[in-house]
Amino acid sequence: MDEKEIIQIIISIFTLGIVFSFSKLILLNFSYLGTGILFAFVIISTNILGKKLIALKLDASVRHEIWFWKRFGFKPHKHLKKEIPMGIILPLFVSAFSLGLIKVASILTYETSALKRRASKRQGHFSFTEMTDKDNAYIGAAGIFITLSLAFLTYWVPGLEELSRMSSFYAFWNLIPISKLDGSQIIFGNKTLWTFLAVITLIFTGYSLLLV
Repeated sequence: MDEKEIIQIIISIFTLGIVFSFSKLILLNFSYLGTGILFAFVIISTNILGKKLIALKLDASVRHEIWFWKRFGFKPHKHLKKEIPMGIILPLFVSAFSLGLIKVASILTYETSALKRRASKRQGHFSFTEMTDKDNAYIGAAGIFITLSLAFLTYWVPGLEELSRMSSFYAFWNLIPISKLDGSQIIFGNKTLWTFLAVITLIFTGYSLLLV
């Protein structure tokens, strides 16, 4: 994990913490901000850990960055001159517009690349030295799965219901198949896997909404 990735992850944690705390911040109640940032740290760290563990299993590396939007068409030349940090602007804008009611958690994206040792393996799953779309889908799915696992485990712990709810929201927003978000990379590599995760995530999100 290089310095640039660490900085972008830190920015993402603070952004998500503000999104989680926005409904209280507009009432000038800043006491929950620290808790929101802590929950954001736990959720994002858990999600990243899940991806990196599966990436290592596949002899690959995974790098995270803030979701930037540049392309607005299907043709290569249809793009903006400068990328827009949608992973920061969209969550904060929606939070402000909805007064904290809607908590958009689509902040980070990821990219995978094969490690050098992958090229030396020539059998089974490692017949290909380059990363396949299916490999990429498995890595993204690992992040969603471990985030849902966090939501499930914390649901049963008194005082951590809010962490469970936010974990479900994080999985839900990142599973949406648009742009470079996790959901887009998963559905492109394995539609069946994405469908399975989508059903489970909707169930978790539904229960989370009941906690409001």
